[in-house]
Amino acid sequence: MDGTSPEVFVLPPTHLEPFLERYKLDSGMFEATDASRFISEVLQRATAFVPSEAGSVLLDNPFERTADPTNHSLYFIATFGPAASSLLGASIPTNLGVVGHVYRTGESYFVSEAQHDPHFLRHFDETLAFRTDSLVAVPIRLQNTVCGVLELVNRKEKRAFDERDRDLLEIFAAYTSLTLQTLLDARRANEAARSDDLTGLSNDRFFHRRLTLALEHADASGGRVALLFLDLDNFKSVNDTHGHLAGSQVLKEFGYLLRRVVRIPGATLARYGGDEFVVIIPGFDGPAALRIAEDIRHAIAREAFLRGRFSWADGPVEFAGPLTCSIGVAVYPDHVPREGSSDHRRNQLLRAADQAMYAAKAKGKDLVLQAPLAPK
Repeated sequence: MDGTSPEVFVLPPTHLEPFLERYKLDSGMFEATDASRFISEVLQRATAFVPSEAGSVLLDNPFERTADPTNHSLYFIATFGPAASSLLGASIPTNLGVVGHVYRTGESYFVSEAQHDPHFLRHFDETLAFRTDSLVAVPIRLQNTVCGVLELVNRKEKRAFDERDRDLLEIFAAYTSLTLQTLLDARRANEAARSDDLTGLSNDRFFHRRLTLALEHADASGGRVALLFLDLDNFKSVNDTHGHLAGSQVLKEFGYLLRRVVRIPGATLARYGGDEFVVIIPGFDGPAALRIAEDIRHAIAREAFLRGRFSWADGPVEFAGPLTCSIGVAVYPDHVPREGSSDHRRNQLLRAADQAMYAAKAKGKDLVLQAPLAPK
């Protein structure tokens, strides 16, 4: 890009990743660095063709989507302009503002006098000491579903936006949609080897690699690594009562629940085998890890599994529930000392979390327990 291109602010890869977790195509980690660069280039090129004072890319969060499009939020994942860094990461309800109108209707919209437009929301202008005179916004789609909005604010060259500007921006939005879809498809293909086919979480092979790397980084930085070991309580009864296809569906739903609850940058969520799951959280100490474990335990106890109709069932599945889980928590180096080979430390941390999980089961299940501290 030439020297006149605006500085574009984009969420860091670890914060950008959740917005690109599209459930139907998800299979693991996302190469968010490529997405960051791409989204930045979209804004730079859009304002090169339609010179503007400011602009943004807003996306919904797929984990927050419901059947009602007025009940979502749009997040500023990339911005440029005078107040760009302040807007980054902020959100706006989809029942408000021009971007909310575009998101709900799926139709482009331009405003020549923003302050008099019925859809214009003055909140950000008032908060950031900025004045919006004109704007144009177009929908971003994935698989024909609106997932975000591309917006430009205050047309340069001393004029308001018009139909030609809207048409040009629609071209960029279509390009954005196509490229995001391509990135997501590439993610699916590239991550198949390190993902569990049933749940979409990491598989055990990739989990062991990530745990080794996390421990090595903790040694180099003097930090910590928390490990959660989860086992579904009485899962065998699901298979025995409803069949193994029902059991597979429960595991799939639990994998999605786990990703919905553990939204921590840098965390690794994996299916360890059968109905056992593991979570690596770099940088977390014991109390923080216990809070996450309790969040998971409460979430699964509240979850309604096997709702709806399935091809393998003649009718609704009468799942009594609730399903619960036992969770063991171990933190390196609090519960496993910094000694021995990396394989030894990894295996010791895994064993500590595993034993804490079995202790939780022995105490009655539906419980979180922490491993004993390592001897000084």
